[in-house]
Amino acid sequence: MRRYCYKVAVRSEFSAGGVVVRRLRGRWWVAAIRPRGKPQGVWALPKGLVDPGESGAQTAVREVAEETGVTARLEQKLGDVRYVYTRRGERVFKVVSFFLLRWHSGRIGELPDGVELEVAEARWLPLEDAPLLLAYSGEREMAERAIAALANL
Repeated sequence: MRRYCYKVAVRSEFSAGGVVVRRLRGRWWVAAIRPRGKPQGVWALPKGLVDPGESGAQTAVREVAEETGVTARLEQKLGDVRYVYTRRGERVFKVVSFFLLRWHSGRIGELPDGVELEVAEARWLPLEDAPLLLAYSGEREMAERAIAALANL
């Protein structure tokens, strides 16, 4: 009987994203994006790869501005989402750190040139509905953590 040993290359990727909230008319809202190529109703949180020399918090603030058109201030780290996916036959271990951010300025959806390639649409969603509206389970959990964090402020 032959035994085969396969070495599976696993690469790591680190990203960061923001749960950007804004209080309007007595209600909390969260900035969400619909990534280009995804169908209507597929909502996600803005996020992206951490650049060399950049902290996760800096990445979250930058990605929020690039993908939603709004600037935001850091409140606190909410947590990490970890998963493994396969890209071109290579397994990738991914960690996405999410931060609670508060809207500071800008109009949602007014995207810088070039972002249109990644983001089809950006809009405010009611934060209390985000755990149901966001497409990805880890992001739904981060919305729930944001709701809990805001309740303690």
